[in-house]
Amino acid sequence: MAESIVITVDGPGGAGKGELTRRLSKQLGFDLLDSGAIYRVLAYAARKAGLALFDEDSLVQEALVLNLSFEVKDDGVHVLLNGEDVSSAIRTEEAGVNASKVAAIASVRQALLQRQRDFALEAQNGLVADGRDMGTVVFPNAQVKIFLDASADVRARRRVLQLEKAGKDADFEQILKDIKDRDDRDRNRPVAPLVPAADALVIDSSDMSIEQVVEMAMAEIKRHI
Repeated sequence: MAESIVITVDGPGGAGKGELTRRLSKQLGFDLLDSGAIYRVLAYAARKAGLALFDEDSLVQEALVLNLSFEVKDDGVHVLLNGEDVSSAIRTEEAGVNASKVAAIASVRQALLQRQRDFALEAQNGLVADGRDMGTVVFPNAQVKIFLDASADVRARRRVLQLEKAGKDADFEQILKDIKDRDDRDRNRPVAPLVPAADALVIDSSDMSIEQVVEMAMAEIKRHI
């Protein structure tokens, strides 16, 4: 079996990775992997099963049997756990914080590593992988690597607008604090910290539209594949 083309998109939460990977996936006809959703789903499944997020052994066992898939639609990427759409349930602020906690556990990351790589083996044409360590750890030999960044303030404002659009209350200061705390955990964890791959194109989306980001990403992709 020929090796699939892999495009990795890494960066902190709220930088726009989800929308970028969705658009690239649709434009290229590639499968999509949202690795952040995997950790969110694991944390969600663990809490639903009554497991503590510091119960390392139980989390690893839960990770080994995690059954999820992704559907790319016009309104976003839908996440299915055992065939059930859990997209809304895993997109809360609490789910993001919980995901960051379980992702900091080395044995949990190891348990999910091969599952993530399997997405590339299963892809028909290619794979666009969204995460924190896709280009550095999961797919170090990816043909194209992008690191999408934005300031914490900009990411917090985007999240507030997203929540308000959905008719939900949003506390800017609390969201900003959560983002900074999550960044600190992700960038300073001992295992697979959030850093750009040495050969990644770094895009700061703070003052860019999603269309501009997609255009820059596509230009980079065309240079390599």
